[in-house]
Amino acid sequence: MTTWRLDREEPWSHKRVLVTGGGGFLGRAVVAAFRAKGVAELIAPRRNEYDLRDGAAVQRLLADTSRARGGQRAAVDLVVHLAAHVGGIGANRAHPAEFFYDNLMMGAQLLHESWRAGVSKFVAIGTVCAYPKFTPVPFQEDALWNGYPEETNAPYGLAKKMLLVQSQAYRDQYGFNSIFLLPVNLYGPWDNFDPASSHVIPALIRKCFEAVDTPAPEIVVWGDGSPTREFLYVEDAAEGIVMAAERLDSSVPVNLGSGFEISIRELVERIAREVGFGGRIVWDTSQPNGQPRRKLDTERAAAEFGFRATTDFETGLRRTVDWYRRSRARGAA
Repeated sequence: MTTWRLDREEPWSHKRVLVTGGGGFLGRAVVAAFRAKGVAELIAPRRNEYDLRDGAAVQRLLADTSRARGGQRAAVDLVVHLAAHVGGIGANRAHPAEFFYDNLMMGAQLLHESWRAGVSKFVAIGTVCAYPKFTPVPFQEDALWNGYPEETNAPYGLAKKMLLVQSQAYRDQYGFNSIFLLPVNLYGPWDNFDPASSHVIPALIRKCFEAVDTPAPEIVVWGDGSPTREFLYVEDAAEGIVMAAERLDSSVPVNLGSGFEISIRELVERIAREVGFGGRIVWDTSQPNGQPRRKLDTERAAAEFGFRATTDFETGLRRTVDWYRRSRARGAA
C-alpha cells in the first residue's frame, strides 16, 4: 500500500481525487473546496453511470478512473465517499429498509474495493444520527457505542456507522489509511428543498415561503419545538473534510460541527422572520420530535487537524434563504 503523503509546497498538485456524490448538496461544496486546492484531477461520477450499491459497478468505477503510472495501472490517490440515501424524519420512517440497505451496500463495497484497487486514502462520511438517542451533551466520539440511536433514523445511522467498524478493521488488518468523520446537521445553498425528503431547515424555509405566497394564516410544524439541534454550514463542512483528508491518519471517529445549539422552536421563529412570514406557528404534537438534543464536542477535530467552523448561524441562514429566494424567482425551486 502506498503511503499517503502531501508535499508541503504543492500538497494537491499531483493528487487525483474521486468524490462520490459530488453532484449533491455537500458534494458540490467538497468538489469546489478540492478544486480551490489545485488538485491534479477531480473525478465526480454520477449515479446513472455507476450504481454504488452494485459491486460490479464499484469495481468498474475504480478501473475506469485508474491511470497508467510507472508501466502499471494506478488507482486514484484519494476517495471521498459522500454518496448517500438521505432524508428527514418522514422519509426515514417511510423507507427504513432502503435507507439501511442502500447506505450499507454503497459504503462497504466502495471501501473494500478501494483497498483492493490500491487507493492510498479513503474518507468515509458518517452521520450524527449514529449517536445513541440519549447521548450526554455535548456528544463525544467515545459515546458512539453507549446505546441505540433514535428510532426514527436508526437504520440509516447504523448503516453509516458500519463504515467506522470497517475503517478500523481494514486499518488493523491491512494498514489501509481510511478515516471516519461525523458531520452534524448541514445546511446552506443547494440543499434539498423537496418536502417529501428534505431536512428541517430547507423544509421550514420552503414551508414559510409557500405560506407567504398563498397567503396562509399559519404553518404546521412537527413535534412540540423542544428538541435542540446543532447546524454546520455546508462550506465549513467541506473545508473540514479537506483538512481531514490532508492531515488525519487515524480511524478514530471525529466530529465536525459548529458548536452552536438551537431549539427547533427558535429555529422556526428565525426562519419565519428571515422569510417574512408573520402568521401563526402550530405545533403538531402527534408527530415525533426526533432525538431530544444534538450538540457535538468538536475538540478532537481541532486537535487532530485544526478544524473549527467559521460561519455563524445567522450569516449562514441568511445566505441559505437568499439562495432559495433567488432559485424561486428563476423558477428552479
